[in-house]
Amino acid sequence: MEIVLLTALGVGGATVIGAVIGFLFKNISHKFSDIVLSFAAGVMLAAAVLGLIIPSLEYGGKYGILVTVAGIFVGAVCLNLIDRLVPHLHHFAGVESESHNNANLSKVLLFVMAIAIHNLPEGIAAGVGFGSGDTTQALVIAGGIALQNIPEGMVIIAPMLAAGIRPRKTFVIALMTGLVEVVGTLIGYFAVSISAAILPFALAFAGGTMLYVISDEMIPETHAHGSERGATYALLVGFCIMLISDVLLG
Repeated sequence: MEIVLLTALGVGGATVIGAVIGFLFKNISHKFSDIVLSFAAGVMLAAAVLGLIIPSLEYGGKYGILVTVAGIFVGAVCLNLIDRLVPHLHHFAGVESESHNNANLSKVLLFVMAIAIHNLPEGIAAGVGFGSGDTTQALVIAGGIALQNIPEGMVIIAPMLAAGIRPRKTFVIALMTGLVEVVGTLIGYFAVSISAAILPFALAFAGGTMLYVISDEMIPETHAHGSERGATYALLVGFCIMLISDVLLG
C-alpha cells in the first residue's frame, strides 16, 4: 500500500512539476506545445497497450478477448459521457489572449476542467496496474503517465496567467488537477483489491479511457497548428521510449 500511495503522489506531483516549468517558460509556442504533447500521447499510447490492454488479455482466461474488448469500449463510452455531461473545453486555442474579461477567464477554467476530467482515468489506470501484482509493470505504467503529466502541467499555466488569474491561485489550480490523479490512483487500486475477478475488465477499461483521450483530444490538438509532421515523430519517440523501458524492465 505504501508504494501505491507514493506512486499516486508521484503521478500527481508530475503535474505540479510541469506547472513549475510552465511558470519559468510562460511564452510556450504552439509548435513546442504540440511536439511535447505528442510525445506525451506516444507515452500514453504505449502505456495503454503494453501496460493495460495486453495484461488484460493475459489475465482474462478463456473469454479474455471478449472481456478486454468490452472493457475498452465501456471505458471509452464512459469518458465520452463525461465529456458530454460536464462542461469543459477540448482545446485552449484562443485563451492565450491578454484580455482579462470574464468570458476569457471562463474559457480557461473550462479547459482546466478538461485536464482534471482526463486526469481521473489516468490515475485509475496507474492504480489498476498495481492490482495485477506485477509491481515493475505497474511502475512503468505510472512512470509513463507521470512523464506525460509534465507537459500537461506546463501548458495550462500560460493561459491562466494571461486570463488574469493570480500566480498563487494558478499554482493552486494546477495542484488540484494533480490531486485528481492521486484520487484516481487510489480508486483504481482499491477497486481491483476488493475483487481480483474484475482485474481483466478494469485493466481494459483504464486502457480504453486512455485511448479515448489520445484519439479524441491529444492527436487532434497537436495536429491543428501546422506541426503535424513533427507531432507525428514526437508521438513515435514517446511510444518507442516506453516500449524500450517495458522490454528492459520487464
